[in-house]
Amino acid sequence: MTDSSTNPIGMFLGRWWTVLLRGVAAVVFGVLMFAWPHLTVAKLILIFGIYALTHGIVSLIAAITNRQKSRNRLLLVFEGVVGIWAGVVTLRSPLTTAMVLILFIWVWALVTGILRIFEAIRLRREITGEVWLALSGVVLILFAFMLRLRPVQGAFDLAWIIGACALLFGLFEIMLGRELRSMQHA
Repeated sequence: MTDSSTNPIGMFLGRWWTVLLRGVAAVVFGVLMFAWPHLTVAKLILIFGIYALTHGIVSLIAAITNRQKSRNRLLLVFEGVVGIWAGVVTLRSPLTTAMVLILFIWVWALVTGILRIFEAIRLRREITGEVWLALSGVVLILFAFMLRLRPVQGAFDLAWIIGACALLFGLFEIMLGRELRSMQHA
């Protein structure tokens, strides 16, 4: 078993369950988008706000509960802060237009995707599941570009795009969590 106080990857391995939890939350979010594609953009954004807040809190908890004092958790802290920020702003802005809220979703997806790719590159020699981490980042960046290129779509199309992104992201997170768990037990 890896000791998180001596090995920088220990933070990731010891918190495999948070990665798995984030993946399950994303899959649930994606299923909701496919189950309710007729939702208005405002309701879609509300559900996103709840998801982003959950993702951010779980990421921040994983970084804070790590006893190791190093820069290894900075990207995870930043990912958590961005998720919480996106969730809070989205949930506290009922009077904000849908376009502004879609901009918040775009920023969250782009920043989180870039951070995940950097994490995968930095950890590529230390974990076996770095491909899942990188792929989840790629999915978020592609999602961000889709939102940027076509921000004014019908709610139905937006639900399908968000649902597909969330399902892929969630599946990659679950695969990464399983890889980290098997590494910890090895």
